[in-house]
Amino acid sequence: MRKWRSAVVTAAWVAVGTAAGALGAWQLAGADSRGDAAHSRPLDEAAVRRALAKASEGPEPGDDTTPTEPPPSRKPTQKPPGAAPERSTVRFTGGAATAECRADGTVFLVSWSPADGFHIDDDVERGPAAVARLEAEPGDEDEREDLPYEIRCTPNGTPHAKVTTARDDD
Repeated sequence: MRKWRSAVVTAAWVAVGTAAGALGAWQLAGADSRGDAAHSRPLDEAAVRRALAKASEGPEPGDDTTPTEPPPSRKPTQKPPGAAPERSTVRFTGGAATAECRADGTVFLVSWSPADGFHIDDDVERGPAAVARLEAEPGDEDEREDLPYEIRCTPNGTPHAKVTTARDDD
């Protein structure tokens, strides 16, 4: 009797596990056809910009007309007055930084993080200024030199990091 009971309980658990797995697979398959599954491909930066532009160009609330012609395209270097600054991540040997290139040509470091084996020195000059500065320092037992960086905005409005000569403010 005890053996039979154990077999029934095991079979019930297997059936419940199989049903849960099938239900989960069915749910993911249905969600994936709409493109909203958890494993759907993330949007790249260009796709995000297109989606935001499409959403912001939609009709006004209460306006049931559709636009007859597409809005004129802008060159990447032209920004409308009052536009939000462009943010991008700059990667370099000692880590990465997220920077904004503002309409006035200044750069502002939003955030930064070191690469493995490095730390970012505390005296970060984040801006907004013509040049933002930070220094990636290797770990205490590492014999590599410190890596001071200057981050500037290029003429097309994207940040660019460049190693500079070491500063004497250790």
